[in-house]
Amino acid sequence: MKKDFKGTGVAMVTPFNEDKTVDYIGLSNLIEYLIDGGVESLVSLGTTGESAVLTNDEKQKIVAFTKNEINGRVPFVVGIGGNNTSDVVAQIKSTDFSGIDAILSVSPAYNKPTQEGIYQHFKAISEACPTNIILYNVPGRTSSNMSANTTLSLANDFANIIGIKEASGDMEQIMQILRDKPDNFKVLSGDDALTLPMIFMGAEGVISVQAMAQPKEFSEMVRQGLIGNIQKARALHYPQLEVIDHLFAEGNPAGVKACLKIKGVCEEHVRLPLTSISRTRYNQLKDLLTKRN
Repeated sequence: MKKDFKGTGVAMVTPFNEDKTVDYIGLSNLIEYLIDGGVESLVSLGTTGESAVLTNDEKQKIVAFTKNEINGRVPFVVGIGGNNTSDVVAQIKSTDFSGIDAILSVSPAYNKPTQEGIYQHFKAISEACPTNIILYNVPGRTSSNMSANTTLSLANDFANIIGIKEASGDMEQIMQILRDKPDNFKVLSGDDALTLPMIFMGAEGVISVQAMAQPKEFSEMVRQGLIGNIQKARALHYPQLEVIDHLFAEGNPAGVKACLKIKGVCEEHVRLPLTSISRTRYNQLKDLLTKRN
């Protein structure tokens, strides 16, 4: 399963100290906690990693540290994306890709490009990138949906575009991609609550937030789903839905950082404009996680 990105990938948080500097002890704890929990790949500098509020210097140090800590034990994916195509290309050209197995690149936010603009954006990224590319479609954040036809065109036209993290929540769109995609193109869930239904339709995994809260349970659910063991997968799926609801109710990654604090992995600090979750929500999560363990 190494480097084919099948199974459970985790969109890791960036732990912070109380003074909001990067907490590298917490990051080391997180990496070990997730690998011990049985996840199949790790993703840095995505939305959950608060990449929007990290400096370029911090990003470089986080990637170097994470590569060293993982040490080839699981595939490593780095988020490199944005809404300025030339800037994204420049970031790619300045990146040392040793130890990086793929990039996760989000469809451009804010600009609201046409489908042709999205296609040309990823064409430029593909031509500049020396490693695998996983597309990321998340209309709830970008205000712009990447259509199934655009995804399929990119999948067919560029050999290094090898998959998509699909978080549109549009099951008809997802099924169209699954039906018509090339055989070697991976469809990964970008919505934790829909992961198991998507797997039953043909998806091959997930890039997850919930898997940080409950890595053993979530990754085992995905494995059971992938081998067609519906009853076991379903038995693991339903107890996690209430946790998932709480994780996102007051913003991501504030919810999952609270879970990691509850589990003793790292602190829950986030950078503005995000804020930590309410104590009421924190206690609800604590009760749920205690019940599950």
